[in-house]
Amino acid sequence: MESVITKKKAYGIIEKFSKAKVLVVGDIMVDHFIWGKVSRISQEAPVPVVDVQKDNLMLGGCANVLNNICSMGGMAYGTGVVGADDTGERLRKELRKRHIDTQGLIVERNRPTTLKTRIIAHGQQVVRFDRENRASVNTVSTGKIIGYIEKRVRDGLGAIVISDYSKGVITGALLDGIRRAVSGRSIVVCVDPKHHDFSLYHGFDVITPNHHEAERALGIEDMHGDRVGKDPGIRKAVQNLLTRHGIKSLLVTRGEEGMSLFERNGGIVHTLFPTKAREVFDVTGAGDTVIGVFALSMASGATFREAAALANHAAGIVVGKIGTATVSREELKKSL
Repeated sequence: MESVITKKKAYGIIEKFSKAKVLVVGDIMVDHFIWGKVSRISQEAPVPVVDVQKDNLMLGGCANVLNNICSMGGMAYGTGVVGADDTGERLRKELRKRHIDTQGLIVERNRPTTLKTRIIAHGQQVVRFDRENRASVNTVSTGKIIGYIEKRVRDGLGAIVISDYSKGVITGALLDGIRRAVSGRSIVVCVDPKHHDFSLYHGFDVITPNHHEAERALGIEDMHGDRVGKDPGIRKAVQNLLTRHGIKSLLVTRGEEGMSLFERNGGIVHTLFPTKAREVFDVTGAGDTVIGVFALSMASGATFREAAALANHAAGIVVGKIGTATVSREELKKSL
């Protein structure tokens, strides 16, 4: 896959990151990690007692995509819904630290900021508990989000990322509003989907499902291994889906096996080199890294294939880190 992008071209695209503007819209979340050790079982119930050593809050969901773009030196703008709570305020402060505009954060007082708490002991997740409301956000919030997007598209955006975690922000009305906002403009729209009905994302440029999501959308049982590149049935199913929904490309992430890029009317399945084997392989937030770097690359003048190659390099780095992590420009350059 070396022919997809030369080192010189990759460096040229990366150098343009600092001038590229990407707007991320979707489900904003906070990841809370509690780290500790287990040395005994509770007398109250047959469960381990975790002696807490440290804890930290990290940007999750849509906010992690923003964090990835920011860590690459891109100009990131975000919009979504948070609650009128301490978690929402801490999230706002974390974004400001990264010089990310917070005007697009819409507050709904009757719903909490989505918070996912993971307890980790001896490197293993013991339990996770979520505080969230998955119902659709109200129409007023949707209208404010669309208004923010319309304002930003006039500021020279290169790409929009729709980060759908099925927490209530991404609705049909919002997607229609985005289509209207980008109509007639050369803004690349990338979608990280949660719904298996891809007709919801009609007319957008690229959809980035993992292989499980892609299998459900295509009605295919196995998209692992050599079958992705060799099975004509998969190729035909993908081309039919892309043509039917007016989508230009499909970028499927396949865990340790890397990623596969399908382009509409391309007639060829482009299987990217797999991510190198790691002693640590943690996919938490890897999809956020993929779509963040892909969108930033497209906003910097890359082709679909070039953007996918850079996103694959970035994913190969981030899966070697524990927890929700990001990649820097220097790390990406080094990996090349």
